[in-house]
Amino acid sequence: MKLRGLVIGIAVGGFVVAGGVKACAAKTTRHTIEDRVATIVAKKPQLKGVAKSSGGKLKIFVFKNERSVEVHAPGWRMPRIYPMTAFSGALGPKLREGDGQIPEGVYGIEYLNPNSSYHLSLKVSYPNASDRKRAKADGRTNLGGDIMIHGKAVTIGCVPVGDDAIEDIFYLAASVGIKNVSVIIAPYDMRKGRNPELERSSLAWYPDLLCEISTALGVN
Repeated sequence: MKLRGLVIGIAVGGFVVAGGVKACAAKTTRHTIEDRVATIVAKKPQLKGVAKSSGGKLKIFVFKNERSVEVHAPGWRMPRIYPMTAFSGALGPKLREGDGQIPEGVYGIEYLNPNSSYHLSLKVSYPNASDRKRAKADGRTNLGGDIMIHGKAVTIGCVPVGDDAIEDIFYLAASVGIKNVSVIIAPYDMRKGRNPELERSSLAWYPDLLCEISTALGVN
């Protein structure tokens, strides 16, 4: 019996055979951290020595006013400074979901995402215990989250550094382990001297937060 208008599709070896014609089936590639690391070090073999000599610690300083990300690994004689490729919000901490603010404080990394829509990303541990404590005292809820250091050049409250830079940071973080990565996000680089003009806020607890950040940066 001959059926008109009927297209029969059979999946064969990653193709779809439809009406006798092969058509490529859509395939979604899912990367692992391991294969991303392998790809990065194949392209940037100099990073392998840095990770080996890093002493297991990686520090990432984010300076909002300077729009820069400073990465410290003992395998580098000097820290690497990467420009932020986009920025949102203003100086001052993140208070709630949707405010567009980049957080300020002392954080860790919760996980690495090898399949980020922004090439690669590292999840910052915002909100931390201090953020939650201050929000509770203020009566604030819905603090937001999903703050990332990532590639590309777009952001709403995250820290974008472009694709080339995020490969360096991703590789080093994966190599030392996320428990050995610290992230300090500051309104400005306090190591060059405190600037009251950049510390203005109506929040009663903001001076305490600035003290936490300056201590983490090694500023007395």
